Amino acid sequence: MNSTKLPATIQVQSRQRQYKIRGEAVALFCDELLQTLGHAGKTASIAFVSARTMQALNRQYRQKDYPTDVLSFSYGAAEVEGAVFLGEVIIAPEIAVRNARRWRTRPEKELRKLLVHGILHLLGYDHETDKGRMNRIQNRLLRRKFFRHAPSLADLKGNR
Repeated sequence: MNSTKLPATIQVQSRQRQYKIRGEAVALFCDELLQTLGHAGKTASIAFVSARTMQALNRQYRQKDYPTDVLSFSYGAAEVEGAVFLGEVIIAPEIAVRNARRWRTRPEKELRKLLVHGILHLLGYDHETDKGRMNRIQNRLLRRKFFRHAPSLADLKGNR
């Protein structure tokens, strides 16, 4: 398990072995995202897990017995070491790659989209109840320069 604590206040962990995750790039991307959304200095945890682990989490917390691509666990206004801790975003890179193939997009772009989606959930957005507000914000963020030109977040071509 790789764990990186970076000045960006984002903790990144890779608990899967199929894809190499670039923790520093993920942390900087999420930090930039939080700054853009007006939440600079807040903290979060990003974990990358196997499809099998994701299926178990999805079954346990959502009663859905299949692996999903992203889950978010918001902790509201919890404080950790004096900073607001938003919660955890959990991503299954294997499912992200599979979805990218299905939707004919680049796996890297799909991974960035999942990070944006997960962080928006941590901030309280809910696409199932907000009449499209979260989706509009997500789409606007996906067109921003930092989203399109960020350093590579992972090697999503195959095994480490």
